[in-house]
Amino acid sequence: MEKSIYHTEVVNQDGGTGFAYVKNNGLSVQVSSPLSSEEGSNPEELLGLAYSTCLNATIQAVLKEQGKSNLSRVQINVDLIPEEIGHHFNVEALVWIDELSIEASQKVAEAADLRCPISKLLAGSETVAMRAVADLD
Repeated sequence: MEKSIYHTEVVNQDGGTGFAYVKNNGLSVQVSSPLSSEEGSNPEELLGLAYSTCLNATIQAVLKEQGKSNLSRVQINVDLIPEEIGHHFNVEALVWIDELSIEASQKVAEAADLRCPISKLLAGSETVAMRAVADLD
């Protein structure tokens, strides 16, 4: 078994509507389906939060290794697409890095994409894409 440098346990016992929580730290998140009017976050939002945080933190690490301190921002667009059986996510990661060209930003983003654990988890999916952009609003 691989040696873990961090471990967490997250529990959902309510399904699509209710609460999910992290054991031992008190964090609890109200969850709901994006197709309902119920209050709460949904898997699409939670995926976007996890992916944007992981990818941008890794971009910052790559920039630091290059001796740069540029600001960066990652926006994750998640769409829920109906299928014959169930649904799938279309996920688009948009990366903006201040004072870098789109080409240079793309290279940094690609280097980060190879290292970010969420990127690794999503690697090979035909419904996940990442690209550098000139601006995020």
